[in-house]
Amino acid sequence: MLRGLIIILVSFLNFQAFAENPGSKTFLVLFKSQELQQYHTSLESIEAQFSAFETKTYDGNSELALIIEISSCDFDECFLGDFLVTVNEKESIQLQEIAFRLFDLTENKETLSNYLSLGGTESNPHHKKEKKVATAL
Repeated sequence: MLRGLIIILVSFLNFQAFAENPGSKTFLVLFKSQELQQYHTSLESIEAQFSAFETKTYDGNSELALIIEISSCDFDECFLGDFLVTVNEKESIQLQEIAFRLFDLTENKETLSNYLSLGGTESNPHHKKEKKVATAL
């Protein structure tokens, strides 16, 4: 009996030690200012609703951006798009309805790294190739 209990305890500890912990993920959410005005909300009020996560906002000459970093999660952009956001203090809508685009930057970082490792500059039309001049001996 004691031997069986020890085997179960050691097995449980091994499973816990080798369990893969999901890393943090970073999402980029783009908004159009006209759509935010239509719903009578602002980027700051949406950011405040994600206060449980680390967030940053950017508003400049282009679209409004919200970067959300979620630690140890197994989210994807579809799951994040299903989050409810309160607008007008009365109405709640899904984030994907008010957002222009949702990107998983963690997934795209891996794709970019693979592209760069394959020599992505070869297909760039602005990349000048050196001409090889053949000389006769």
